[in-house]
Amino acid sequence: MGMVLILSFFILITSISPSYGYDPLDPHANITITWDLMLENDATYDVRVSLYNFQLFRHMDRPGWKLSWTWKSDEAIWDMWGAEATEQGNCSRFKGGVLPHCCEKQPVIVDLMPGAPYNKQFNNCCKGGVLTSMTQDQTLYGAAFRMNVNKATINNTDNSFFMPLNFNLGVPGYTCGDPFKVPPSKFKADGGRRSTQALETWNVTCIYSQFQASLTPKCCVSLSAFYNSTIVPCPQCSCNCEGLGGTKCVNSDKTPPLLELRHANDEEPQPLVRCSKHMCPIKVHWHVKESYREYWRVKITITNLNFVKNYSQWNLVVLHPNLRNVTQIFSFNYLPLNPYGSINDTGMFWGIKYYNDMLLQSGPSGNVQTEMLLNKDPSIFTFREGWTFPRKISFNGDECVMPPPDEYPRLPNSGHSVTEKPSLIFFSLFLLILLVL
Repeated sequence: MGMVLILSFFILITSISPSYGYDPLDPHANITITWDLMLENDATYDVRVSLYNFQLFRHMDRPGWKLSWTWKSDEAIWDMWGAEATEQGNCSRFKGGVLPHCCEKQPVIVDLMPGAPYNKQFNNCCKGGVLTSMTQDQTLYGAAFRMNVNKATINNTDNSFFMPLNFNLGVPGYTCGDPFKVPPSKFKADGGRRSTQALETWNVTCIYSQFQASLTPKCCVSLSAFYNSTIVPCPQCSCNCEGLGGTKCVNSDKTPPLLELRHANDEEPQPLVRCSKHMCPIKVHWHVKESYREYWRVKITITNLNFVKNYSQWNLVVLHPNLRNVTQIFSFNYLPLNPYGSINDTGMFWGIKYYNDMLLQSGPSGNVQTEMLLNKDPSIFTFREGWTFPRKISFNGDECVMPPPDEYPRLPNSGHSVTEKPSLIFFSLFLLILLVL
């Protein structure tokens, strides 16, 4: 039995699209790091570093980004605004009463928290490392900081500037490429009437891979419909297998003590979920609720089964051909996503600010739900063969495990007979003709 569970688990995690660093629902998704050389003199230079989340629906939640790189020589950061290094490092080579902010060969830089001292702030800083998706909040999808850097003194005979290498966002799943030079950035000044520009500019592109972020999925989907009493649960071992070595979960009749949920502030806690056959932190339920003459209604429920995490700025992306005929959405924000122009079969749902944009940890309030009214397109609409169920669902940018199509709720026999009557009549007439002949 144990071997069957293990095999089922690995079959499920390999059934998700094997694309690495590419999402067909957001083909141009990336986080771009911009390195602007703003000022240079004999001993130091000033750099403005910006991060932009160019992803339609994937965001970066707390504890946020932890940007790092490798200096080419013995550079050191004298001072910073809008961010700070996590370690000062060994600055013993510097003499005097004032030491640099950071002397690490591989500095790790974190965003300042909201409410940071005014003299340490910088434009677009101080969000605790959070980057929202471009769709959800245009004011929070970027971050920036400025630093004064001591030039390299080793192997730098012409006193030049060296671009660092090996950039890393410090968030699981993201991989960054090498810096490449681009036209200098321009900045508006004097109320927008004048533009200034950087001396030189480099970009670094970082992309996300769900497989590098986690070897196991993070969510699953269950299905039901008004025309069938069967509720199709999340597939067994969708995210893990109960009873497998190292697996921890909480029985449904218990709640873990708060003392057991402690973790470092700069680390995301490991999920602690309710014991279930699927063992997923997030479950999405799609219910075909009602059918009218020209419309049909769907209810979507997102349940948080994780005891140690609230999901802020959550979002859900659904792929379904009837999304081009959405009539009304209740209790959620909604925006069609059209990565391929005229094909309108993908939509993004997210919470309303101050109402349900926070998905609370597992418990009585640990769920959000909406209902969606769609117009029946006569050219494609049918209740047969599970057509009313989604083709793909992603939560916070990670694809969820779907039940196999042959388990979808089906129409009862009477529902099939309505469309099968013409063929039955034709077959009966054919047999009658043969008997007469």
